[in-house]
Amino acid sequence: MKIIEGGVTTAKGFKAAGYGAEIKYKNRNDMAMIFSQVPCSTAGVFTSNVVKAAPVMWDKVITREKGVAQAVVVNSGIANACTGKQGEDICRKTAEVAGKELGIPYDTVLIASTGVIGMQMPMDRVQKGVEALAGIIADTKEAGTEAAKAIMTTDTYSKEIALEFEVGGKTCHIGAMAKGSGMIHPNMCTMLCFVTTDVAISHDMLQKALSSVVVDTYNMISVDGDMSTNDSLMILANGMSENPEITAEGADYDSFYEALNTLCTEMAKKHAADGEGATALFECHVINADTKQNARILAKSVICSSLTKAAIFGHDANFGRILCALGYSGVDFDPDKVILSLESKAGSVNVYKEGTPIDFDEEAATKILSEKEVTAFVDMQAGTEEATAWGCDLTYDYVKINADYRS
Repeated sequence: MKIIEGGVTTAKGFKAAGYGAEIKYKNRNDMAMIFSQVPCSTAGVFTSNVVKAAPVMWDKVITREKGVAQAVVVNSGIANACTGKQGEDICRKTAEVAGKELGIPYDTVLIASTGVIGMQMPMDRVQKGVEALAGIIADTKEAGTEAAKAIMTTDTYSKEIALEFEVGGKTCHIGAMAKGSGMIHPNMCTMLCFVTTDVAISHDMLQKALSSVVVDTYNMISVDGDMSTNDSLMILANGMSENPEITAEGADYDSFYEALNTLCTEMAKKHAADGEGATALFECHVINADTKQNARILAKSVICSSLTKAAIFGHDANFGRILCALGYSGVDFDPDKVILSLESKAGSVNVYKEGTPIDFDEEAATKILSEKEVTAFVDMQAGTEEATAWGCDLTYDYVKINADYRS
């Protein structure tokens, strides 16, 4: 398995495009389309927020009940959330237009939206965008990149990845595009991710893999503690690599799972690093916890702590904030066993050991915390389980961005 250049058009048979339909934004692309030449097995995981956007409800039916999809239509600028019956109708109408233009059943078209909650979608612009996209979709890397750019909101860069790996003696590919910079605190996953692969795999095994992978990847990131109404992670598998179809666990399933896990891990880290206003990716790696679930809870608690995030922004080795976040996580542990260190490419510094602060070089610690990627290592000395969570620092710009988001 290796990471290669590309995104959603890397896998065989997939095309994409971006287009400026002026849904809300002016002078930029704000709609994207992904299309497979043949029908795909599909699977999805979605926000657990009780308030769910209309596209989420549309997609849950297709990915969970139908299990077959062939296209995705995405817009940025307006989330189509909290929009009532009109929002639901927009999803169906959008799918019907796409189905007509692409020559596929409307109920194989997945819909996704991101942007301002509570605004109604302008169907005339959506229709124009879908019609235009259907006419310009292409299988080039550039087309995939344009699609990835079109779904950005407060993202500072487009997010893409592609991998090449082998299943059943066949060379296979998997690619993705995603957006998400703020309102990110998944539990499934504003955060959208679309994955395409030419692997032949049944719907049931595809859903099994995705639901499992998300636990230690997308569900282990947070930017601001706010779970979106629109979070969606969906995958389409068209089987064009012609590997023997994966219908059960085994070596072929393991190979696919490893590729999907690597893809989702790398994409999740991109979201965390590009958090609104962020200057650093902040990682917490908990080791030697008593249970896997407790390791996850502890790591997530640290990267979600506003005080710790602010300390990372200030390059301040205030380890008390990390210990505090561990302490209120809900996990029962012995603080006199905890060992804590901070690390980056500038070096490593031990700051706390078994109930006692360590006398460390503050200047060296500041240098370590001034890098673009910073890790807090927490040794619980209570077992053998571990987990990693990813977040970012909390900056002045986060408030500035969100104070006037609707405008």
